[in-house]
Amino acid sequence: MSEHKFRWGIISTGNIAKQMARALAPLKNAELAAVGSRSQESADAFAQEFSVSKAYDSYAGVFDDPGVEVVYIGTPHHLHKANALEALEAGKHVLLEKPFTVNAPDAAEVIRVAREKKLFLMEAFWYRFQPAWGQVREWLQAGAIGEPRFVQANLGFRGNQDPESRLLNPKLAGGALLDVGIYPVNMASFAFGGDQPSKISSTWHKAVTGVDESNAMAFDYGDGRMASLGSSICMGMSAHCVMNGTEGEIFVSPPNLKASTVTLRANGQAQEHTLPIEGNGYGYEAIHVMEQLAEGKLESDLMPLDETLDVMKTLDVVRASWGLRYPFE
Repeated sequence: MSEHKFRWGIISTGNIAKQMARALAPLKNAELAAVGSRSQESADAFAQEFSVSKAYDSYAGVFDDPGVEVVYIGTPHHLHKANALEALEAGKHVLLEKPFTVNAPDAAEVIRVAREKKLFLMEAFWYRFQPAWGQVREWLQAGAIGEPRFVQANLGFRGNQDPESRLLNPKLAGGALLDVGIYPVNMASFAFGGDQPSKISSTWHKAVTGVDESNAMAFDYGDGRMASLGSSICMGMSAHCVMNGTEGEIFVSPPNLKASTVTLRANGQAQEHTLPIEGNGYGYEAIHVMEQLAEGKLESDLMPLDETLDVMKTLDVVRASWGLRYPFE
């Protein structure tokens, strides 16, 4: 990477924004230049905790700051489209937390604007940039398991059961699918090289608020390729992923705070790698953004915008089959 120090702005002062602030702090090519919140008090507290140069009582303050080059958007799901468009219109590069937007038409609009303005834009799927998944990528590209045929992945936890919480509130685009189910779906896309299913079957359990509190999905990609995926915000589910191929299997163990273990079983032998995670794990995606920008790239080669859009289309099909629409859609 070049010696250029990228000046970051962060939108929101919630937990995910704090995680990104902690990740940026030790990176030599990053400077946390500004934070924006809906209240000056919250922005000031965040700035003091993370040594941020400027604190604004609005998101627009960060977007309009001429010293900010890259904006990380960690606001609730339903705000992602509007926040991203405002940042792009202000000429900022954007790292946009997952889910990228609430639906595919919104995603397409954000992507179109970024491309028109020749600004970098990427969905913040932090797992893709960690060492363990780099190893999985190498195995897949080398054909270590032959042709990938079956993916099994689940992710779930028991979250805040308050109907007004971001997890359950339909006005905030709540529900398991967009909050955690997007990970298993994205992992299946990863395994199949960005391909999306041609046939989708799914079922769900409706929370009292009308959003999905748990779900199960079966995808058919054609040519014998399938996936079995699930997610929940009302119960714990082991955060593992298994990729079966014609010549072997890759198993990704649930990560802990310090390392992830990946195992390759092929040709009657097993390779196991426990790869450390530096910091809280969020720094890898920030480093990737800065590397891409230093190389003059406007789209990530590890999390392409076309794949982001295609995954969002898949999620739209799943939700449509349930009849789940958010009030603002």
